[in-house]
Amino acid sequence: MFIWSNPGCPAHPKTGLATALLVAGAVPLTVAAQEAGTGELARVQANVAGREFQVFTYRPQNCASPSILMVFHGNGRGAQSYLKSARDLADRGCFVVYAPLFDDDRFPNWSYHRGGLVHDGKMLPEDSWTTDVVDDLVDWARAQEGRPDAQSYLFGHSAGGQFLSRVAAYDLPDNVERIIIANPSTYVLPTEDEAAPYGFGGIPEDQAEQWLRAYLAAPVTIFLGSEDTGAKDLTMNQQAVRQGDNRVDRGQRTFEAAKRAAAQHGWPFNWELVYADDVGHSGRGMLTANEMIEAMGF
Repeated sequence: MFIWSNPGCPAHPKTGLATALLVAGAVPLTVAAQEAGTGELARVQANVAGREFQVFTYRPQNCASPSILMVFHGNGRGAQSYLKSARDLADRGCFVVYAPLFDDDRFPNWSYHRGGLVHDGKMLPEDSWTTDVVDDLVDWARAQEGRPDAQSYLFGHSAGGQFLSRVAAYDLPDNVERIIIANPSTYVLPTEDEAAPYGFGGIPEDQAEQWLRAYLAAPVTIFLGSEDTGAKDLTMNQQAVRQGDNRVDRGQRTFEAAKRAAAQHGWPFNWELVYADDVGHSGRGMLTANEMIEAMGF
C-alpha cells in the first residue's frame, strides 16, 4: 500500500463532509458499489466528436481540485471494472477517474485496439480514426470539472494500451501529463519500415517524420508487468510476432527501438520504461502496483 499526494492538490485535504459531487446528469451506480469506496461512483453520457459514450466516473472525497485520470479498458470491455480498480489510486493521489466504454459493436478490434486507421487493408480518412476522440474526451472531462487546465493522465491496459500507442503515434492529444501504455500486445514501432497501424509506413513522408518526432518526444511510459510473459490473448499476426515473443519482450524492444531512433535523429526522447514487479496480465494489478506512481511520472 502506498501513500502519496498529487502535487496539484493540497497535501493535507480538509476533513469533514465529503466535497465530492457528481457531474450534472450523472447516474449513481448501485448502493453496494458506492459503499465500497470512499468517494462516489457514477455513470454519465458524453457526446464527443459526434459520438455518444457511456463513461464511468469515480470522484474521491476531500479533494477539491483533482487531476484527471482517464482509463482505457482492455479487450473484455470492462470499463466499470477498470474504474473500480483505480479507486485506491484516485483516493490516495487526488484523481477523478473517467473510464469511457468502447463497446464491441461500434468499436471492434480494428477500430479500438488499432485506432481505426486501417480496415480490410485500406487506410481510412484521417477524420474517421478512433484515435481522434481522445483529445475531445479529455476536453470534455475538463469541462465537467470546470477546469480547462486540469492536469490529465491517460492509462490504457492491454487493448487500451494498444489504443493509446496509436493515439500517441498518430493523434497526440494536447497538454496531457503522461500517456501510460500498460501490457499491450502490439505497439506502433518508430519506423517507416512497418506499415500503419504498426509503424509509420504508408503515411506521407513529411507527415510521417513530423508525427514520429512528436511520438518520440511525447510523455509516454511503457508500463510492463514483469510476469506478463504468457501467450493468453496475445496478438499473433505477422506484424505482432515481429515485435517480440511476449508482452514484456515487445515492450522492451519497442522502448529500445524508440530510444535508438531518437538518438539517430538527434530528437528529444521523453519515454520511460517502468516494470510492475510480480504482476502479470492484470489491469487491476497494474493500477494498484506501487510502481504506478513512477509510471505516472511522480
